[in-house]
Amino acid sequence: MSVKERIVKRAVKEIRNGMNVNLGIGMPTLVANEIPSDYQVLLQSENGLLGIGPYPDESEVDPDLINAGKETVTAVPGASFFDSAESFAMIRGGHIDVAILGGMEVSEKGDLANWMIPGKMVKGMGGAMDLVQGAKRVIVIMEHVSKYGESKIKKECTLPLTGKKVVHRLITELAVFDFTEKGMVLIELASGVSVEEIREKTEADFLVSENLIKYT
Repeated sequence: MSVKERIVKRAVKEIRNGMNVNLGIGMPTLVANEIPSDYQVLLQSENGLLGIGPYPDESEVDPDLINAGKETVTAVPGASFFDSAESFAMIRGGHIDVAILGGMEVSEKGDLANWMIPGKMVKGMGGAMDLVQGAKRVIVIMEHVSKYGESKIKKECTLPLTGKKVVHRLITELAVFDFTEKGMVLIELASGVSVEEIREKTEADFLVSENLIKYT
């Protein structure tokens, strides 16, 4: 199982039947393929679609039907279309149960940086800043360390922030953390991973839950 597959399979467990869910651009979109077929879940896209379906095959591609990442998608029966103002009213009004977003850095306080790297061309922050404030629950999924082996879970974020103290849960290929009033808490370990390994690969300080569990 690849790193991404492990993260995505754990992330889908955050979704419950009947939820309205926003999946961020990149790895979070893969969560859609893992949602149980008997669940009635409506996926929302900031550009004006509630009820995203699976990615289309070649014969189904409609260039006018895209998600916020400009990928072609399909719509499920009962889907609705609306303008960006309505979409962001839905987000800011607290009608999104869960937002699953990618991350570049997360701090031990639950700060999130996920929208830009200084010096690189950026078209805009998209809906991330609205989602971290408006969604009822914010789940961040990302790889534990960068391609240079540096921890992406920081004492303080070094990249421009998307939001302060907005992350409820962080899922990596190695571990799951919750952000509480007491601080960042390690609640789950991936199979074959030790607490010592997490400490070595995590710059941030964290507590270890008394009810620490393993996941595959």
